[in-house]
This record gives sequence, C-alpha cells and structure tokens, in this order.
Amino acid sequence: MSAPEILVNVGLLCLCYLYVFAIIALTGKINYRLSKSVSRKFLHIMIGNLIFIIPFFSFNVFPVNFPFFVAAPFILLTFLVSKASPIKNISNKMSGLSDVTSGGHGFGLVLYAISFTILALLFSTKPYVIAAGIIPMAFGDAAASLVGQKIGRHQYNLFAKKSLEGSIAMFMVCFLSLLLSLLFFVYLYPLSVLNFVVAALGVAAVATTCEALTPKGLDNLTVPLFSVAIFLFLMGGI
Repeated sequence: MSAPEILVNVGLLCLCYLYVFAIIALTGKINYRLSKSVSRKFLHIMIGNLIFIIPFFSFNVFPVNFPFFVAAPFILLTFLVSKASPIKNISNKMSGLSDVTSGGHGFGLVLYAISFTILALLFSTKPYVIAAGIIPMAFGDAAASLVGQKIGRHQYNLFAKKSLEGSIAMFMVCFLSLLLSLLFFVYLYPLSVLNFVVAALGVAAVATTCEALTPKGLDNLTVPLFSVAIFLFLMGGI
C-alpha cells in the first residue's frame, strides 16, 4: 500500500464528493426553474454516473473499500434532509436537496443511497455488476417517470399507478444504457459481449417489472437489487 497509491485513491474519493455536492447545488438551481420531478430524476441520473469512476479505485476490498465510502455518507445526508430529519437546520441549509426530496417519496433518495452503498460494498471489485443495478435506477426509472408524466395515456394500477408508455420507456432506456456502458466496461474487464447483451435484456425486463410493481419509492431499493440478481444469474455468477 504505497503512499502514491493512497493519494490517488483519496484524490478520487474527494473528486466524487465534489462532484456530488456540485450536482446537488445544480439540482437546487434547476428545481427553481423546473418541476421537482424533473429535478429529482436529474439528480438520480447524475449520481448514477459515479459508477464510471469506481473502476479507477485500487483500494476496493473491505475494510479499505473506497467505493463504499463514496456512497455510504450520502445515506446520512439524504436522511438528514428528509422529512424525518431530527436536525431541521440541515434541511434549511440544503434547501435545494430538501425540496427535491420532498417532491417524491420522502425516503426515495435515502433508499437509492442505501442500494448504491450495498452494491459498492459487495461488488467494488466488479463495478460492471454495480452498474447493472444503478443504471436501471438512474436512467431507466428517470425515463419511466418523465415519459409517463408527459405522454402516459394508458395507465394501469397494480400496486402503484403507472403507465404503459412509461414502462416501455424504462425497458428501452435500461437496455440501451446498459449496452452503452458495455463499451466502457468491456475495455477494462474481460467480459463476454454476447452474455452481457443477454443479461442487459434480462435486467431491463426485471427492472421494468420491479418499477411497475413496487409502490411508494421502494423501487429505489428493489430495482437495483433485483437487477443485480438477474444480471449475476444470466452472466453465470461472475
């Protein structure tokens, strides 16, 4: 564990934190111009992009797991700006994030941070597995929400009110965004392109089903975790 290697990892960690706080600040500004729903999905998408930094950490095995430390602090942060926060001053100081959080299910972002943290803890040496869980939530769920609100005319209600248009958008965006991520991860890891494409189809189907069936923001937990489960199954448990 050399000093230069430590510095590189600490530097990457600081870069991730700066990126997240910059996105939070930008989300707050967007929130004043656009709807809370758009702002919230923008935040989901941009935070999801952290998965493309994780491969460059070299300390990624417990207890020195830098990818875990990328995600874990934001469980506390998102909780402290939620409606259940015991410290109301934090909500006031981070009003942009607090407003976005209150726009959807109160604990949606907390659950998103929990999912990211669990996956970072378990699969930090295999960031493409983390991507299989986070990309559907970051990009697919955002597409489902925005398309559903805009043109969702064929609605259905199983455990939550959804639209056929939104579900189709989620499936397509999940699959396409996972395929695009393959261009990145196949350069860094010895992945089977054919297996990855098949797994991406399976993930898109499972993620869309979870989003359709899961109520009250709990899809921030079910979509990533079930997506990873089917990805590992279809990839042969890599």
